Amino acid sequence: MNIRDQGLHAPKALSLYGTAVESRLLLGTAGYPSPAILEDAVKASGASVVTVSLRREAAGGKIGERFLDLIRDLNVLVLPNTAGCRTAREAITTAQMARELFETDWVKLEVIGNDDTLQPDVFGLVEAATALTADGFKVFPYTTEDLSVAERLQRAGCEVIMPWAAPIGSGRGLANVSALRSLRAYFPDVKLIIDAGIGAPSHAAMAMELGYDAVLLNTAVAKAANPVAMADAFALSIKAGRLGFEAGLMPARDMAVPSTPVAGTPFFDID
Repeated sequence: MNIRDQGLHAPKALSLYGTAVESRLLLGTAGYPSPAILEDAVKASGASVVTVSLRREAAGGKIGERFLDLIRDLNVLVLPNTAGCRTAREAITTAQMARELFETDWVKLEVIGNDDTLQPDVFGLVEAATALTADGFKVFPYTTEDLSVAERLQRAGCEVIMPWAAPIGSGRGLANVSALRSLRAYFPDVKLIIDAGIGAPSHAAMAMELGYDAVLLNTAVAKAANPVAMADAFALSIKAGRLGFEAGLMPARDMAVPSTPVAGTPFFDID
């Protein structure tokens, strides 16, 4: 039995608001070619948490009921989101409706401020987060990589903060690595989950190598030519990135350093 089989370097466990979460990949459930492919993709990803938009369920009818049954059968934690909300009041109302429908106090909080970039309205976001945490919600706020906004969200009671990598659905990857690295360093004890903008497994691996706790993505899997295979690819990349971070990455250098010692070689000049 080798070390991997013995689980001696398995990634450290993740806990979100006191709930143990086995996988560091959180998966969205929108835009898949069919419910069957969604189901297979979630299983392939190994995700323990999936996000669900309340608006889909609020539409009611048989489609909404079937979708809800599908999610329940997956035996995963549901993270309802307030996608599409553009004011704090709208987001708060949506979160309250989601709590009744999904019987959870978890909510992924989105307050969109710009229709072209889907950039969050950080003022409305902080306002809604403050109200929801006071009402007993466990808030997962979708925000930018702005450090001061993250600090306000933490003060509002958010134990998890979800900065974007790039605009939603853009697939550009980590657009501002320096800022994301600073955010990680500034909040060593806050759960940080990259949300939005991830387009390739390598992007997710890079986020994990920066020390982020998890990655939430949707479009990169749902719109892949083979969503099930892509879900598997992301699961592997996130595990690899996290293992690399925990193992301790070597520091980057400006100059070359020989990997083979010079001393003792026939050409080594002791003087």
